[in-house]
Amino acid sequence: MTSTDTPATELATPRTPIGVARGVLKTMRPRQWVKNVLVLAAPFAGGELFAPGIGPQLLVAFAAFSLAASGIYLINDANDVVADRAHPTKRFRPIAAGIVPPRLAIGLAVLLLAGALALSLLAGVPLLIVLGVYVLVQLSYCFWLKHQPVLDICIVASGFLLRAIAGGAATGIPLSQWFLLSAGFGSLFMVAGKRYAEMVLAEKTGAKIRKSLESYSASYLRFVWALSATTLIMTYCLWAFEIREAEHNTVWSVISIVPFVIAVLRYSVDVDGGNGGEPEEIALGDRVLQVLACTWIGTLVLAVYT
Repeated sequence: MTSTDTPATELATPRTPIGVARGVLKTMRPRQWVKNVLVLAAPFAGGELFAPGIGPQLLVAFAAFSLAASGIYLINDANDVVADRAHPTKRFRPIAAGIVPPRLAIGLAVLLLAGALALSLLAGVPLLIVLGVYVLVQLSYCFWLKHQPVLDICIVASGFLLRAIAGGAATGIPLSQWFLLSAGFGSLFMVAGKRYAEMVLAEKTGAKIRKSLESYSASYLRFVWALSATTLIMTYCLWAFEIREAEHNTVWSVISIVPFVIAVLRYSVDVDGGNGGEPEEIALGDRVLQVLACTWIGTLVLAVYT
């Protein structure tokens, strides 16, 4: 067994097949698959979500991105095993804790990535290209770009954007320029908030969270998420007016601006407080934000499907 196969302190209990299987599943982060619902965004906004033949294509895109993302998580945790053991919370991850051997994680990751690329072909070459770009960019992030300031947050944000693009690629639905800009700056807004929360955690615990944070200041990260939020709201408003024109001057897309802007401002409260480390946890724990999201989606449904 190599030095990277066991943690700094010996495990209290030996590895068991069931324990390793559970550790692998945890490292694959199935909770994060919820991000892949972004593949539905383009067909939904284009009014084609329930069109014949769209469902299977979107299911393939969702499954392919889920497999690819899990493969990337396995590689990332195997590559970061030493740094994770010095992290106040990441040291409990299965690979860092010595539950899952890094070599096993990498082997499974290769199978998952190959399976994801093969699966994407069922929806066509455009989806394969988008997924291939996602995998290459994320692998570059794992082995190098995560340590490059500015590039690291842009790469993470691109993962969300590529998911949104994948929905259009899988179904052949053209993407609005305002939709793409909204998706891009929305992603950057959340990622900058995540980095800001990590910086706050590092200041509180004294732990070294990630190398790239050494090149950031709290004021810079606040500037990035404030700039991203501003651009996000502006581009979304332009997209909403574009929908109104495309749907024969329906007013609902314009009304959707109200809950959308309030939701962005509400989320910004958590970011400003340094609590934006896990966006999905904020969304699941804030009832007001959930009501705003449902209201926003409802107005878009009325704008596009009525």
